[in-house]
Amino acid sequence: MKYNLLGKTGVLVSEIGLGTMTFGGGAKWGIFGGLGEKDAGLLVDRAMEAGVNFFDTANVYADGQSEAILGKTLKGKRHQAIIATKVRGRMGPGPNELGLSRLHIIRQVEESLKRLGTDYIDLYQVHNPDQLTDWEETLRALDDLVSSGKVRYIGSSNMNGWSIMKTRGISQFHGLHAFKSSQSYYSLAAREIEREIIPVLQDQNMGLVVWSPLSGGFLSGKYTRDKQGLQEDCHAKLSFPPVDQDKAFAIIDVLREIAEARDSTVARIALAWVLNQKAVTSVIVGAKRLDQLEDNLAASGIILTPEQLSRLDQVSSLPIEYPAWPFLEGDDSIVRKHPIM
Repeated sequence: MKYNLLGKTGVLVSEIGLGTMTFGGGAKWGIFGGLGEKDAGLLVDRAMEAGVNFFDTANVYADGQSEAILGKTLKGKRHQAIIATKVRGRMGPGPNELGLSRLHIIRQVEESLKRLGTDYIDLYQVHNPDQLTDWEETLRALDDLVSSGKVRYIGSSNMNGWSIMKTRGISQFHGLHAFKSSQSYYSLAAREIEREIIPVLQDQNMGLVVWSPLSGGFLSGKYTRDKQGLQEDCHAKLSFPPVDQDKAFAIIDVLREIAEARDSTVARIALAWVLNQKAVTSVIVGAKRLDQLEDNLAASGIILTPEQLSRLDQVSSLPIEYPAWPFLEGDDSIVRKHPIM
């Protein structure tokens, strides 16, 4: 297992992390999985045997059950794990039981600590932006948690580039602890963060934690143009994250060719492409079964050749958008077509 620095923290996290959205279940979250403590423990133990030290959860996953189960599976092994959890989502029916207010954050960190069975959280992330709360209030509350020792580092999630820069500016201006990483959706079928988010993270020396690197399992290899998976598969029940299937099938065609040439699997090659991206710190994988986890873990250490990377880059490339297109170095075709420029 390879380990990468989480931004400028000096903390090393495994390049593959275990996501726990499959832990717990329930009426709302059962679609992602309903693993109990025993089955979840098998996944956690196997992940740690393979060198995984990064575990990601959230207070909203299975209405808190995910955190509770993760905490139980890590009992006696807490010091070996980097635990990341999140705050923002609704945790009750009341008007103040969601968001990023000081009131909600302080209450929820205490609840997460109880469920996880620990006295500190390694990486506490805002799950999504809050349109109602001023960022200074949110960042001051998070800063207090770091100063108190209940949280070691703070991170963002699902934020756009300008929002990340805005929060960095506020933190710097007021002398507050700043976000050390961003957890963002990134895969061969979803490369939008390359436009602004990744450049911001690289400029600010922040870590990038990737969620859904297989686009909700669509790039796992079980979906083809002629085979749409089983009825109980996640994508058959809920298309999340949304996928442009025509483009994704073209990507899968190339993935399958490379996988066959390397005696590997489509899922491993899809994960390897993400792992081969310089900005990526850790890739979160989720599993319901040991065989799924084993296949995902095997992606660690796969080095794709320049030719293989080029093929995957081309088939999955984003359309060029303004203001990038008028200024492509070495390409005067646009100027020739539009002499007014």
